[in-house]
Amino acid sequence: MRILIAMMKHETNTFSPIVADWKRFQDWSAYLGEDALKAYEGTGMPFGAYVELAKAAGAEIITPVAAEAMPSGPVTEDAFNRMAEPILDVVREGVDAAMLDLHGAMVTEHAEDGEGLLLEKIREIDPDLPIAVTLDLHCNLTSKIMDNCTALIGYKTYPHVDMYEVGKQIGQVLLDGMTGKVNPVMSWGNTQLLSQTLRQGTDDEPMATLIRLCREAEKEPGVLAATAFGGFALADIRDAGNSVIVVTDGDKDLADQVRDRILAAAWERREDFVYEHTPLEEQVAAAKELTEGPVLLLDHADNCGSGATQDVMTVIAEVLRQGLEDVAVAAVWDPGAVQEMQKAGVGSTITLDLGGKTDMPSIGEVGEPLRLAGTVKILSNGEWTVHGPMYTGVKVFMGPTAVLDTGNMEIVIVSNHHEPWDVGVFTSVGIQPEHKKYLILKSRIHYRAGFAPIGKATLRLDGKGVTTSDNNLLNYENVRRPIYPLDLINEA
Repeated sequence: MRILIAMMKHETNTFSPIVADWKRFQDWSAYLGEDALKAYEGTGMPFGAYVELAKAAGAEIITPVAAEAMPSGPVTEDAFNRMAEPILDVVREGVDAAMLDLHGAMVTEHAEDGEGLLLEKIREIDPDLPIAVTLDLHCNLTSKIMDNCTALIGYKTYPHVDMYEVGKQIGQVLLDGMTGKVNPVMSWGNTQLLSQTLRQGTDDEPMATLIRLCREAEKEPGVLAATAFGGFALADIRDAGNSVIVVTDGDKDLADQVRDRILAAAWERREDFVYEHTPLEEQVAAAKELTEGPVLLLDHADNCGSGATQDVMTVIAEVLRQGLEDVAVAAVWDPGAVQEMQKAGVGSTITLDLGGKTDMPSIGEVGEPLRLAGTVKILSNGEWTVHGPMYTGVKVFMGPTAVLDTGNMEIVIVSNHHEPWDVGVFTSVGIQPEHKKYLILKSRIHYRAGFAPIGKATLRLDGKGVTTSDNNLLNYENVRRPIYPLDLINEA
């Protein structure tokens, strides 16, 4: 038996000015052939789970590509083809099954639905090929995805600490289907809800209820998998928003019933999926009153893990203005600043115009650097391996990295975008985050994977950026309408 295993991942923020070209994938994670297998075998990724299953089945494993880039604007057609064509070539050569580690919110220059396009092309080559798919909790599910695979599942955790588990679950469903042990049938649907990522943490309501319903459903006889997707609202495409997919053993009516039950629960809680803002200066002032650290300060509107530029200095400027001390920041994206610090050398005093190098026309903002003086404390190549519960075992490439010490704030400055979901963003450059009073993290929810165990309090700081949760700043043109909360509708 020959099994194709591949990864092609990108979460596309159509409001982001950052281009997702092939270099962006290479900077984060782009491996071909045997290098893909070496990079992800044994990791906590769906790819790693697929490999384990295929080996246990005695299959020949073909891994044409494993590529992922940090979220940003649309993927270039060239980058898409560099990932898709190696997969399609293997299908043309002939395989018995495909296990795909995808995201579900990829928008390209030439297609709203990158994953659907890939799956459609696979089906054109081999209409009967058994295909298993894992998707991110922030997937925007489409009919093109659903019509062109055999069994599909999404993560049930945000932060995504169950990627391996769901990969193993759906991969086993596929293998059992191939041997006649089960007959996977799927039912899916979406609702008129464009929920905000900041309100999709699976330890919190309302998402916790939807995940509980999925887990309860999977205990019912005949239910093989159930997933509630929060969707990704920052992709202005027709099918953005909340959806549900259920896989059963040959029982379409049961799949429909479970689907409708979970969709109804999502709609009932629609108001809870909208974030309420607090003025930035008020939250920083509240942080200043807290006595026990680390206090986690979330600069969530500039979260590169959802496609932000990661160089907006609004929150950092306000924290400095109000005089908070013993602060560490992860991370500011400014390759030019890193180069200046490299030239100056460790121990040198330097004055920088930090960040603010990127305009954000979609929200009417221009880059505003912040002039800072400090000491070059650390220079690094930015490479380290994740040991926390999310992306476990995966090697990270932040690019050339530096730490600027202003006296009351240590700022990690990177050359490649990287969201701080693991304490390695600090420990790899000699900062012990558990001993800091304040940690500014350019993150929404994923920070919890690495930092929730050490944080004594958490405050959301509503700064600027293209991952804003203020819908008034975003011009939606393509999403299906009416949809809540862009439209105040009362019935699904």
